[in-house]
Amino acid sequence: MIKLAVAGAAGRMGGRILTLATADPDFIITGALEHAEHPHLGQDIGQCLGLKPLGVRIEADDEKVFSKADVVIDFSHHSTLQDHLRQAVKKKKRYVVGTTGLDDQHLKAIRAASRSIAVVQSPNMSVGVNLLFKLAELAAKTLDEGYDLEISETHHRMKKDAPSGTAVKLLEVLADARKKNIAKDTVYGRVGEVGARPRGQIGVLAMRGGDVVGDHTVFYFGDGERLELTHRASSRDAFAQGALRAAKFIVGRKSGLYDMQQVLGISGLK
Repeated sequence: MIKLAVAGAAGRMGGRILTLATADPDFIITGALEHAEHPHLGQDIGQCLGLKPLGVRIEADDEKVFSKADVVIDFSHHSTLQDHLRQAVKKKKRYVVGTTGLDDQHLKAIRAASRSIAVVQSPNMSVGVNLLFKLAELAAKTLDEGYDLEISETHHRMKKDAPSGTAVKLLEVLADARKKNIAKDTVYGRVGEVGARPRGQIGVLAMRGGDVVGDHTVFYFGDGERLELTHRASSRDAFAQGALRAAKFIVGRKSGLYDMQQVLGISGLK
């Protein structure tokens, strides 16, 4: 049985991870971490989630929470990630990073931690989205530059970062497949007299509204036809199930940095 702690336990994603984990016989919940000003601090996480009491209280002490776990799943705010990673390295805990809005410094800290502990990091934990990454790569390599590439993503009105981490990953996949320079060959939305579309450009558009969990589409616009690859998330359970799958994968792994395509066994597909 895997001893599981969740950082960001009372958030929307953390709550779904814990709820699904309670129904999975492979897991036992040992820790629930939140920030020091959280209104439910000290309360039983099970009761906070509308479940039966789990005997695990929401705490702000990451050292205490991590010490009891085999694996930590982090869906907290990116501002706390580096502190959490340091604690995970100190306690030699395997780590699953689902936190979004990461910059180069966060990614550098993740790589550094992975030299001491096993880490799974992905901008999106959904099984379907990670298959989309692979299909998007295949299509971009198969279709020549006569096919123009565009990415659109839509999320709920409360999402603070744009474009989404998933859209950024899709951009990286397409740019790598087409040997493009992201800084020079990407346009984020268009306004005004922009002129004809440059050959080889990749467009990215972010939309926000309502309660959309997450929609992502990659367009391949050719002359006489177009291909669209779309993933639509109707529930956060898709991401939560993927995070739990990553936690199972990482148990027993040596130190190193893993992604969801390795978790799913599709990293080698061409």
